[in-house]
Amino acid sequence: FSIEEELFHDELRRSGRATGCGGYGTLFPFVWSFLIGGVGLLAGLPGADLLVDAGALWILLGQVNLYRRVNELHGESGPLWTKDEALLEPPVYAWWALLPPPLDVVVGLRQVHFLARHWAAVRGEPWQGDPVAEEFFPFIS
Repeated sequence: FSIEEELFHDELRRSGRATGCGGYGTLFPFVWSFLIGGVGLLAGLPGADLLVDAGALWILLGQVNLYRRVNELHGESGPLWTKDEALLEPPVYAWWALLPPPLDVVVGLRQVHFLARHWAAVRGEPWQGDPVAEEFFPFIS
């Protein structure tokens, strides 16, 4: 939620247009479609399953778009903080949106790590480190 919202406002500030729906625009349609669709399923209403499916598709497409945006930002800032060619590769891939739990949590941690590196580089701040990614789960970084 917060990553989506932060990227939304950053895109508006930098270019005047956003390529995502923000945290609220991504989360609310998903939650409401699941809530209304779930109640519809419990009540035996026809078509309620389509609402649940639409919510699932909405959040999946939002994840794919989020990964694309994270990769774009990394492409801009990666050369500012590393010369290592392997670290200049895109940090996340669209097909990772299909990974089941708990692997999706690993992808989320990876995107947060690389976004933290991005914002530090863009702000000209020295990297303070990321103990979660660098010490506990080095495969994330």
